[in-house]
Amino acid sequence: MQPVTARRRLEPDERREQILEAAMRLFGERPYAAVSTTDLALEAGVTRGLLHHYFGTKRDLYVEVVRNLVILPRLDDEVAATASTLEERAELCVDWFLGVLGTNPRTFVAVLGAEGVGDDPEIEQILAEADDLAARKVLKTLGVRRPTAAQRAAIRAYGGMLKVAVRETVRERTLTRRDLRSLLVTTLIAVAREVLPPKLT
Repeated sequence: MQPVTARRRLEPDERREQILEAAMRLFGERPYAAVSTTDLALEAGVTRGLLHHYFGTKRDLYVEVVRNLVILPRLDDEVAATASTLEERAELCVDWFLGVLGTNPRTFVAVLGAEGVGDDPEIEQILAEADDLAARKVLKTLGVRRPTAAQRAAIRAYGGMLKVAVRETVRERTLTRRDLRSLLVTTLIAVAREVLPPKLT
């Protein structure tokens, strides 16, 4: 923890982002219950009052951390259009995800595990929406324009494996980053060819 130093005047959006980044770091290092609002304020270099002004309660801030981590940014359609083979499209999907993961891998693992706020309906809804949105993006990149419920379910199931593989890499260190990428690409190609109806090439 760092002591509060003289605060620089920031625009509201910048200050909010500063607090959010500090929260992401802390929730990646410690379980939710072990992080206090005082800890969060100190890490962000703000007062508790300012933290509450921007985010309300600790839980509200945690919900925002989860939302920012799991709602992945848009995958550029122009970049996706340059991938002509299934292998290239699968690599693009995996690299898109790993690029996002690279900024806060420990926090990503923490919010998807048992270290969060438990059975919180709002967080469960955010995670479910994020899973479905990511599945739609992956399917579109793979070449599926009008995905069926079964296709979305297959990619969401792949997403469950992806989360376990990330935990093995980040927390358990049983997979290297290279192993992780290879596993994710190979598995996504297999799912696309053997599971998604109709089969893709």
